[in-house]
Amino acid sequence: MPGTNLTRDEAATRAALLDVTSYSIDLDLTTGDTLFGSTTTLSFTCREPGASTFADLVDATLHEVTLNGVPLDVASYADSRIPLPDLQADNVLVVRADLPYSHTGEGLHRFVDPVDDRVYLYSQFEVPDARRVFTTFEQPDLKGVFDFRVTAPDHWVVVSNSPTPEPVPAEDGKAVWTFPTTKRMSTYITAIVAGEYHAVFDTYQGQYDDIPLGHYCRQSLVEHLDREELVKITSQSFAFFEDKFGMAYPFEKYDQLYVPEYNMGAMENAGCVTLRDEYLPRSRQPRSFYEFRCSVITHEMAHMWFGNLVTMRWWDDLWLNESFAEWACYWAEAEATEFTDAWTGFANARKQTGYRADQLPSTHPIAADNFDLEAVEVNFDMITYAKGASVLKQLVAWVGLDPFVAGLRQYFTDHAYDNTEFSDLLTALERSSGRELGSWAEEWLQTAGVNTLTPEFELDADGAYSRLAVRQTAHPDHPTLRRHRLGIGLYDEVDGRLVRRDYLEVDVEGESTDVKEAIGQRQPDLLLLNDGDLAYAKIRLDERSLATAVAGLSKLDDSLARALVWGATWDMTRDAEMAATDFVELVLGNIGAETDSWGISRIPSCAAQAVVSFSDPAGRADLRLRWQQGLRELIDAAEPGSDSQLTFVRSYAAAARSDQALADLEGLLDGSLVLEGLDVDTDLRWALLTGLAAAGRADEARIDAMLETDNTISGQENAAAARATLPDAAAKEASWAAALDPQTPNETARSIVGRFQVSDQAELLAPYVERYLDAVGTIWERLGAHKASVSLQGLFPTPLASADLVARLDAWLETDGTSVNPGALRYVREGRAEVLRALAAQAKDAQPA
Repeated sequence: MPGTNLTRDEAATRAALLDVTSYSIDLDLTTGDTLFGSTTTLSFTCREPGASTFADLVDATLHEVTLNGVPLDVASYADSRIPLPDLQADNVLVVRADLPYSHTGEGLHRFVDPVDDRVYLYSQFEVPDARRVFTTFEQPDLKGVFDFRVTAPDHWVVVSNSPTPEPVPAEDGKAVWTFPTTKRMSTYITAIVAGEYHAVFDTYQGQYDDIPLGHYCRQSLVEHLDREELVKITSQSFAFFEDKFGMAYPFEKYDQLYVPEYNMGAMENAGCVTLRDEYLPRSRQPRSFYEFRCSVITHEMAHMWFGNLVTMRWWDDLWLNESFAEWACYWAEAEATEFTDAWTGFANARKQTGYRADQLPSTHPIAADNFDLEAVEVNFDMITYAKGASVLKQLVAWVGLDPFVAGLRQYFTDHAYDNTEFSDLLTALERSSGRELGSWAEEWLQTAGVNTLTPEFELDADGAYSRLAVRQTAHPDHPTLRRHRLGIGLYDEVDGRLVRRDYLEVDVEGESTDVKEAIGQRQPDLLLLNDGDLAYAKIRLDERSLATAVAGLSKLDDSLARALVWGATWDMTRDAEMAATDFVELVLGNIGAETDSWGISRIPSCAAQAVVSFSDPAGRADLRLRWQQGLRELIDAAEPGSDSQLTFVRSYAAAARSDQALADLEGLLDGSLVLEGLDVDTDLRWALLTGLAAAGRADEARIDAMLETDNTISGQENAAAARATLPDAAAKEASWAAALDPQTPNETARSIVGRFQVSDQAELLAPYVERYLDAVGTIWERLGAHKASVSLQGLFPTPLASADLVARLDAWLETDGTSVNPGALRYVREGRAEVLRALAAQAKDAQPA
């Protein structure tokens, strides 16, 4: 939308001019299904009386604007800004407007549950969307206190940042909730959640005060609200953070609201956390699901101190918010909950997303140059989350955990309820650790790209190291060589197990670092760089170590060490250094014995990608069949009722193309094939049916019949995904149109684009290359940043990887691409890079063994 941008310089100018005293916000949620009433009274001071500025409000119908009692011309409202001329030392702005409900998960989202027609609203304001609900100065450093007053149907529940008051009855079945004044906070962490929610309440007896807890969900999900588990995790997290941070929870209560059609995992609204209601599963999920849910809960709680109590001045330091909360959530999860191996899950799953993002053409420094809001939206990615958390883990190893925590405590004390920059945190950490960190910050936070660490060695006549060095390289586009605190593990096969003989910890710097401690040590069966996963770097296995891994990775008992080997071999496959066929064999030979929940869940999906994207096209059919047969063998060998069994069945459903595999799917659906311990529940039935649909063995009528038995929003989303997989031109056309329709709910659109590109439907997909490129030019403006990014990523024609596709993309980039929104252009460039990667991997796989 034109005019919704805000630059860093504009924000700095406004912050230098103004201080916010208070917001008073009156919302009327009884005005209809499409619009709500919003009246904002914004009190603020101005350091230069007579100066001018502007307030932010998006997509509003203005009825009245007054500044210091003087009416302003509503016609002056343009480009989402309300001009404010001739300011006084003390000012009161009053804006009365109508605003639209959202169906994109931004602003105030409205959802009607198809199960019972109940209405649910929730707000989502990060980064710049509070201005879609009330008039704001939409920047994090103009904090204020907030008084929310909400008119809603009297049978609704209304929740905000401060404790929920008793509603006062009004006329015509309405009621009014007048919330107490909030603590001082930024606009983006304010919140309003309203509707026919179910609520349960508990109390956490904290180290400092008792903290009221609330858990909320839709009425149709009440049976899936596992209250005891959620309260347990919440209480464990509070105990951990209050102890480690040495400071009481800074707000009055802690509500967690599970809301529908949510774009992200969760949002850290102060005292009013919103989360995806998919985290209340209706069907059986593997342990990795619950491990991830736990990390989301701990992530948002960490934000209450880091982000909400102390907030970045501008979005340049977005990474400070997200990288810290990401690191802290795994720290808390491993130390305070049942998921004690959380760092293994991080290595197997989350960290891999950082490595991938850091090798795309869109990579950027962790501390990105977010010069305006559009840049913030583009850079809100896995560099910020996964790489940032990985680098903070390295910083903790560099300075020591105790000095790091001491620095955090001082930082919270010094800057409570205020705004900071990274230099403030760095000062606190330097003071607590006694280490100079400016140069460390420069090489890690202000440069992009991931280094690769490779062992180089010479052996003496007895097979011992006469020299061992770690070679560090970098991509020529991002040539920084960094300092790494690194563990090195030496593993031998002993009585059928891979056992660590020795562990060396060294500081790696520059192109080559000699490991003198290894001289004289017998060459191990497996030499593992980055043992312990302290560093953020890709690692390579020498020839002997790779052979050991392929022959028996499952002999390695330490789950984190296995995760590093899985990651190394997957990196080598993606980088065309290991054949896709060999990686698939590695997975089939070892995944059945994997114990880490994230390893079990994630690694088969990597193998599936190796089959459909990285394998030699000439031999792909054979590898597909090998993958299907191997999965069937893994299913038979899996412990009944185990996560492995469930994951392998899901993978089998996605891979099935042979007559035997498709017959198995049919048998699981109709009950003629029974696997001990496997519950073919609703979500698994959808996975089986979608597998049949992708292979042309189920049609739209069968999908509709399944939907009749599951007419929930999840059912509707699953049905949309299944239709998108159909090998039928009309179905593809309908799915494409729905995905790019602004009226399609955000999660339904996500379901479609996630399934549209089926790897063996090249003929059907070929016309959509031009359709995709035609859409890029307008999609950002038509769908908004979030829906557009999901569509551009999911609909990119990756299955059509070829030299011809690269040539077409290059021609488009040189012509039409020059005038496209930078956010949209990013996904074309990323897709092109992934096509080149696939072609290189295919060439590697085609080489003789």
